[in-house]
Amino acid sequence: MLDPTKLADWQIAEAAEETMLPVQEIARKLGVLDSELIPWGRQLARIDQKAVLERLKDAPKGKYIDVTAITPTPLGEGKTTTTLGLVQGLGKLGARVSGGIRQPSGGPTFNIKGSAAGGGLAQCIPLTPFSLGLTGDIDRITNAHNLAMVALTARMQHERNYDDAQLAKRNLKRLDIDPNRVQMKWIMDFCAQALRNITIGKGGKMDGFEMESGFAISVSSEIMAILAVAEDLADLRKRIGKIVVAYSKSGAPVTTADLEVDGAMTAWMVEALNPTLMQSIEGQPILVHAGPFANIAIGQSSIIADKIGTALSEYHVTESGFGADIGFEKFWNLKCRYSGLKPDCVVVVATIRALKMHGGGPEVKPGLKLDEAYTKENLGLLEKGCDNLLAHIETVKKAGVKPVVCINSFYTDTPAEIALVRKISEQAGAYAALSEHWLKGGEGAIELAEAVKTAANEPNNFHFLYNLDTPLKERVELIAKEVYGADGVEFLPAAQEKLEQLSKDPELASMGTCMVKTHLSLSHDPTVKGRPRGFTLPVRDILVYKGAGFVVPVAGDIKLMPGTGSDPGFRRIDVDVNTGKVHGLF
Repeated sequence: MLDPTKLADWQIAEAAEETMLPVQEIARKLGVLDSELIPWGRQLARIDQKAVLERLKDAPKGKYIDVTAITPTPLGEGKTTTTLGLVQGLGKLGARVSGGIRQPSGGPTFNIKGSAAGGGLAQCIPLTPFSLGLTGDIDRITNAHNLAMVALTARMQHERNYDDAQLAKRNLKRLDIDPNRVQMKWIMDFCAQALRNITIGKGGKMDGFEMESGFAISVSSEIMAILAVAEDLADLRKRIGKIVVAYSKSGAPVTTADLEVDGAMTAWMVEALNPTLMQSIEGQPILVHAGPFANIAIGQSSIIADKIGTALSEYHVTESGFGADIGFEKFWNLKCRYSGLKPDCVVVVATIRALKMHGGGPEVKPGLKLDEAYTKENLGLLEKGCDNLLAHIETVKKAGVKPVVCINSFYTDTPAEIALVRKISEQAGAYAALSEHWLKGGEGAIELAEAVKTAANEPNNFHFLYNLDTPLKERVELIAKEVYGADGVEFLPAAQEKLEQLSKDPELASMGTCMVKTHLSLSHDPTVKGRPRGFTLPVRDILVYKGAGFVVPVAGDIKLMPGTGSDPGFRRIDVDVNTGKVHGLF
């Protein structure tokens, strides 16, 4: 067996890829017909979602498992690794199982956090294509999004240069776009803080419309959110046409349909609607679809992938980004509402390392050696930090589901520390299971898999936190108080103004609420660890994603374009020029 204590993740993946199953065999294991498989190169394939879902529209549904976590350290706490480990563990128990994970963004892949393929002996393979663009979904999203910006800026230039008669000759009507109310930015899939705020259109009158603009990261695009929640091509097409790009000087929304670019944007996205089929290193089928960043986006694997997985498997394991306050809350109140799927079990991933940090341990920084407080037994620090775990357990229970706490094992964890987390979890009304999937693969996740099977086969009372007829202000307050633990919400002037405008919008009643907040704290302040109390959540802005069907309140100071750190991962990635193999991905 490969030893993850001696080998890097990319070395384990490279070794596992030598014996990986043909993708056609993985598809047959999942129950996908040959005619429903779209080969993509030598190792990958897409699944024809329309054909599969039509064939299986009346099929019984398998158990639906969501994986979320406590508030993480900046290093992450292993949600994807746990998702893969749980899939492998259920496979060891003889279950017909599939996984649904998100495609990694190039931003973290080449920055500090790395790819999102899992780790150790719980990985998704092949690693290199997974980490470097996969089958092109994020590229398609980037092109579709930027095409809307091309259409907008070109239209603004033409409206400035031509009078109404000249516009009419070109079959255009004046949209009278307000350059100060452009809602979108350009996007790219790297962490490029230097592009957050830029000026475009400098030069002469034929060089565009000069105005302030900027870049966000690709996975924060509304089009990514649309891909996550779309039911089919017709739904995708309709949603893309409703994207609000800007507002006119009279305050009317200017959509992609108004710019007549929505059809071309959809053309970029047709192939992206089909999930990519991959496999765990133990040969279970893994569906990869949609993207990460639940702190600034919905951050869920797609509804389409989950519908395929639940239709074809006894157990389908999906993942939600970051902690239960962000990822699970959006899974609970957005994704499940739109999909009609209800979870049979929710796994909350916890590490003793992170719990010690929440108990007051020294700051954890990527790239720096962990303080010995995290590698030596300290039950007092750990017990205090479990307050954060209890908050996430309570959040899942508020949805009517009994959680399973996965104690994601590190070799430095002591038996007494593990026993303490288990005791606190069980006293709070959760199942608890130790999992050593990183070290031992599926064999190390059997205890977790058994706990999940037990929880998933018990009845639950899943219900939403709010109804869609709940006013937006009340929804935000419910989420802040019931999930984050805030005393209340303060809508800052810009947000208050938008709140008043949105209250007059008849479409608001059918739209969900997708909060934007730091993932590093239950509060809006990333420096506040543990379980913050006595704080007021400041909402500084409210965005409208009419295509995705979201109102997006923005809490605290958070950027839609992350920054690249001083010791990014790209410094260690290279290519063997003799074999063409990529080394150093993590």
